[in-house]
Amino acid sequence: MPGFRLPTMLRPPQAHPLAALAFALAIGAVAPAGAATIGGNPGPAHNYVCPHADGGPALDCYFDAVQHLYTMCRDVKAIEVLEFGYEKSTVGTNGAKTEYCLDKQKQNITHPFLAALKQAAVSRQAVAALKNLQQMWMSALANLQWRPGESDAEYKSRVIQPYEEFKDRIAIVRTAYTEVESQRAKLAAEAHRKPAAAVHRKPPPHGKASKR
Repeated sequence: MPGFRLPTMLRPPQAHPLAALAFALAIGAVAPAGAATIGGNPGPAHNYVCPHADGGPALDCYFDAVQHLYTMCRDVKAIEVLEFGYEKSTVGTNGAKTEYCLDKQKQNITHPFLAALKQAAVSRQAVAALKNLQQMWMSALANLQWRPGESDAEYKSRVIQPYEEFKDRIAIVRTAYTEVESQRAKLAAEAHRKPAAAVHRKPPPHGKASKR
């Protein structure tokens, strides 16, 4: 089903201005020279990968990136649909902005993902859940394309569904990681208390037997 399309006289001869804006936001601005790198991009003012977890732990950055970068490409695809309609949104070069966004965000998430794996390495379950989340994220990006015969409502419902799946899988990773970290902290605290709790008795004077 074709999507909404602006009348020809309202559209500029080149790209829709909203498309240009969405595309610029999706790929990120050019990094200033010498800027610090956070989440794979210069930050904090220019952190386009995990802006809601800037300066936080690696897992938090990755979890934010999963949702944020998916949204970037979803928005770019929505603008292409606005420009060309669903049926023509992938014809010729009409889908070029989305394809570029997909490639760009796959690169952008690499560093946060590897850093998250490093932090989660204390838990095999957390690492396995992270890898599953990454695979699900990649699949969600691939499924941003419109499917022939899909209505507008069906498409929009389908591309918003991954957010719930992201949340569920993120919760699995957090639970597995927190359980192991809590146990490690408990063991470390117990090991720290043992020397202080030990009682050292003085040996009896030389040559004298202790009284019973």
